[in-house]
Amino acid sequence: MPPKADINKAGWEQSDFPILCETCLGPNPFVRMSKQEFGRECGTCARPFTIFRWNPGEGGRFKSTVICQTCAKIKNICQTCLLDLQFGLPVQARDTALAIKSEAPTSEVNREWYAQNQDGKLAANESLVKTGRVGSAAKDMLQQLARSDPYYKRNRPHLCSFFAKGECNRGTECPYRHEMPQDKDDPLARQNIKDRYHGRNDPVARKIMSGYAATKGLVPPEDPTVQSLFLTPLPQNATEDSIRARVVQALPLLSPSDIRSVVHVSKSRSAFINFTSRNAAERAAEAWAGGLDWDGAVVGVKWGRSKNRAGAGNAAAGPSTSGAKEAEEEAVAAE
Repeated sequence: MPPKADINKAGWEQSDFPILCETCLGPNPFVRMSKQEFGRECGTCARPFTIFRWNPGEGGRFKSTVICQTCAKIKNICQTCLLDLQFGLPVQARDTALAIKSEAPTSEVNREWYAQNQDGKLAANESLVKTGRVGSAAKDMLQQLARSDPYYKRNRPHLCSFFAKGECNRGTECPYRHEMPQDKDDPLARQNIKDRYHGRNDPVARKIMSGYAATKGLVPPEDPTVQSLFLTPLPQNATEDSIRARVVQALPLLSPSDIRSVVHVSKSRSAFINFTSRNAAERAAEAWAGGLDWDGAVVGVKWGRSKNRAGAGNAAAGPSTSGAKEAEEEAVAAE
């Protein structure tokens, strides 16, 4: 008689090969992997899954899978580095460009239930992330940010803790890197799997998006009170409600409560989006660095003017409650 199946293992993952990007797999075409079924719980859904471990190449560190294949397919990411398989970007950067809102629960109570339900929706070798219908501004952003070639530098060994203390005596035979660690206050030194997977508070994505916004002329003004963005030209049929709905839809990391007010001036086909915080305004500026897609057209985006320096001719713009005069002036300057 065959042994009874363990009901506790129902829904646990058993796989023959991991989902990896080219960088994590390494340049060696003859990779040897070790496999251990149910060797670890997934870093996001906490379900046991099959672990794969391998050396990506000479001089590299041993790497292993950290999330299950179901979670990797849901986000279309590598099981090891958690970067998008198509664009090579962090989840937060990709979802910001595509305006994808994360539906996965972050609480421990619901995450396993969610993963089991999504597992049934996944077809073989397919992901739930669809990139077929992408606006021109988002497509341009992804093309400029995407990494097309492998970046094997990510496979380097970890830093040697003994070298940092000045106590390593192994010299060139030490398998770890002899470099000083980053400052503990550096945001890049503080990362975790769940934030990277769900696309929230990811310092790597923030660095990528802020750098892209800077190249497009959307450097945050020095005045910290500036919390508004100026949009022009808007469609003729745009209304305050439609603008607010479009803004909320295009900002996956923000909520309607992050928008203080929308000042629409139909005469100049422009609007001010006033945010409740400077951080929310900066996230919006990064998301719309290439413009805001609106029914096939691209709406231009600029930082508003600082009220404190408006009289001195400064071209910056802060939050406004009326905003009509300021919007008309901005529209004239943009022509």
